[in-house]
Amino acid sequence: MTATPSTPTFIPRPLVRVNQWTIVFSVVLTWITGQYWLLLIPLLSGLGGLLFDFHPIMRFAKRFLRKPMNAYIPEDRDDQRFNQKIAVLCLTGAFVSYAAGWTAGAYAFTIMVATAAFIAILGFCVGCFIRFQWNQFQYRRRKQA
Repeated sequence: MTATPSTPTFIPRPLVRVNQWTIVFSVVLTWITGQYWLLLIPLLSGLGGLLFDFHPIMRFAKRFLRKPMNAYIPEDRDDQRFNQKIAVLCLTGAFVSYAAGWTAGAYAFTIMVATAAFIAILGFCVGCFIRFQWNQFQYRRRKQA
């Protein structure tokens, strides 16, 4: 997605954090309760953000921001979209695995997405690192050609 004049090129960090905490809490609640439909909360929100540029969780959380959007620490929009794609992929894999009764797959996907989200909350973005390495690989490959 390219940014238009009305679309900022960044997302305020508090909105990103709300999304990350939603993923972590949904996964943990799924583990505790066994109600795997809880994964649909971050999954459908993430899909909405990717497909329609409407992320209900972030849109709701935006109401609670007290300062102007540009007063918060910015998170790169393209990095966050890449991360959201990974999260949606893992959450979809987890949901399908739970629905099919594939417990090992369900746990593998939920552990991956919850761990990545929690590590991001702590300050290191695994998805950003993967995207950076991919971009470096593509750059080196183009440079050789």
